[in-house]
Amino acid sequence: MNQQPSTPFRFRFRVRYGECDAQGVVFNARYGDFVDIAVNEYIRVLFGDYQRLLDQDLDFQVVSFTVNWKAPARFDDVLEARVRTGRIGNTSFTLHLEFYRYSDGQFIADSSITDVMIRPSSMSKLAVPDSIRARLEQGAPGVLISHAGEDGLP
Repeated sequence: MNQQPSTPFRFRFRVRYGECDAQGVVFNARYGDFVDIAVNEYIRVLFGDYQRLLDQDLDFQVVSFTVNWKAPARFDDVLEARVRTGRIGNTSFTLHLEFYRYSDGQFIADSSITDVMIRPSSMSKLAVPDSIRARLEQGAPGVLISHAGEDGLP
């Protein structure tokens, strides 16, 4: 079983006006975008430029995606996605995300996404290579990437 350190990879971003619905909260479908962006940042930290994977004829495809909402997020909130690697199977792996409001630590939502490893040239699945497995198991403890500009706030 994967035993990552307690400090996960963290990605911060700001909720934009267009991501909110008529109720003034983040529209539920936008969490798919939030997960995708956070996962891409995590993958970039683990493997470098995404093109490196593609150059090896390696890629991932989503096969399962769930979100559970706990509290609303609103326009201009800074959210922090915390990403950890979960189960790594023969051909797939699961990532777990938790979203918190940065200003007060409010737990907003959690999500799980399972990807299957594929060979893009044939669009066929393959076993997770040992080098990929090792980096997923290690994770990116303590790494923080921010697109929110929160450091400039008073």
